[in-house]
Parts: sequence; structure tokens; C-alpha cells
Amino acid sequence: MKSKKYIFLSLFICLIHILPFYILLTTSFKAMDDLSSKWILPGYAYLDNFANAWQRANLGIAFKNNMLITVISIVLVVILGSIAGFPLSRRQTIWNKFVYILFVSALIVPPLTSLVPLYKFMVDLGGMNQYWGIILLHTTFHLPMTIFLYTGFISTIPRELDEAAMIDGAGRLLLFYRIIMPLLKPITASVVILHGVSIWNDFQFSVFFLQKTELMTITVSLSRFFAEDGNQVGWVAAGALLGALPVIVAYLFLQKYFISGLSAGAVKG
Repeated sequence: MKSKKYIFLSLFICLIHILPFYILLTTSFKAMDDLSSKWILPGYAYLDNFANAWQRANLGIAFKNNMLITVISIVLVVILGSIAGFPLSRRQTIWNKFVYILFVSALIVPPLTSLVPLYKFMVDLGGMNQYWGIILLHTTFHLPMTIFLYTGFISTIPRELDEAAMIDGAGRLLLFYRIIMPLLKPITASVVILHGVSIWNDFQFSVFFLQKTELMTITVSLSRFFAEDGNQVGWVAAGALLGALPVIVAYLFLQKYFISGLSAGAVKG
């Protein structure tokens, strides 16, 4: 009975996640004058939605902006998070424990609560409508979770590896990059997926700090299809489907590391 109950719950949870994607598909392939139910797949493929979404929302430029911002932000988050997690996990001093608690405490602060002072700070800093400004924001707000995951994962790596490497004459920096870093593939894949999806789909920061048309991201560009005089739902659905493809491809390549890295990184810390 318990196994059947778990199977039913699993199928129910899967259904909840699949339904929005199914509705996205049915909407993106329907013409605007098609009034049939959103639950029914159309008997045709109306590809004009994809063409209109790509041209009217300048998705070519938006994809370039998304790719640039996401890749650089993730690279910085991975490098800084792993470098910070190594000493925090290996040296359990009072100061390191305080720093770790400080980072973990930052997880409970919603980014939108600091939007007003953050906006003023970015204006004074000259970071408005600048790639480096939005990259700095994403890196800052995603570092606490990254450090939490890396610290927990590195804690599961035996310290005997450190001792063996240092006996062979390796310093702390060489130890990290030659011994520890290659072992971080699972948690790095988890960090890339978790934060990569969040940065790729970001709207709250992009809409405020990237206001020039040539700097808009995919989510901001598609949001312009919603207006008081009419909503181009089909265009938005088609654009959202196109925008989701890079994330889906990345997940397919990294999925074998994702679960193991996420679970191991949350065990200790």
C-alpha cells in the first residue's frame, strides 16, 4: 500500500510540473483567433508566433545579453564560492564559523527588500544599464547559497587527501586547484543549474537595472507583449519556449551530477 501511495504522489507531483509546460506548448502553436480550449493541442502548427516573438522582441539581442550575463555571473559565483568554501570547511575557527553563519543568514533576506537602496547605490556607482552592474548584483546575491553548498560538499572530502598533498610539497593554493577542485564537479553542476536558471530567468533586477532596449534580457523583452490594449499571449508563449531551450539543454548535460551534488552539499555544513 505504501509503495502505491508513493507512486501516486510522485505521478501527481510530476503532473503538476508538466501541466504548465503542456499549456505553454498548446498556446505557442495556436493562432490568436483560435478560441479552442488551452487543454487541447491544435491540429496545426502556427509557427508565426515564433517568428513574431523573435522579431518583435528582438530575441536575438536578448539571447546574447542573457548568455553574456549568465555565463560571466556563473563563472564568478563558482570561482568565488568554491574558494570561500574551502577554508570555511577545513578550518573550523571561531572567525570562520562567524563568517559562515553570516553568509547563511543572508539567505533569509529577500532581494526585493533592498531594491530601493540598491537602486540608489547602483546609480551612484554608475552601474545602471551596464553589463558589469547586473553581473555584480547576480554574483552578490547568489554567493551565499553557493558558499553554503560548497562548504558542505568539501566537508565530505577526506582530509587525508590534504595531508598527502602537503607532504608532497603542495601549498594551499595548489592543493585546492589540483586536488579539491576536480572533486567538485557534482556540486559545481548543481550550482550551475540552480543559479544559472535563476539568472537566466531573472526579471526583478533586469527590469530595473537594464532599461535600454539593446540591453534587455529575454524576460523583460517578452513582458512588453503585455499591454493595456491587448496581450499577445501566443507570442509570449513562443518566446518563453525558445528562451527555455538553452536551460533544458544545459540540464540534460549536467543532470547526472545534479542530484548527487545537491544532496551531498546539503548534508554537512
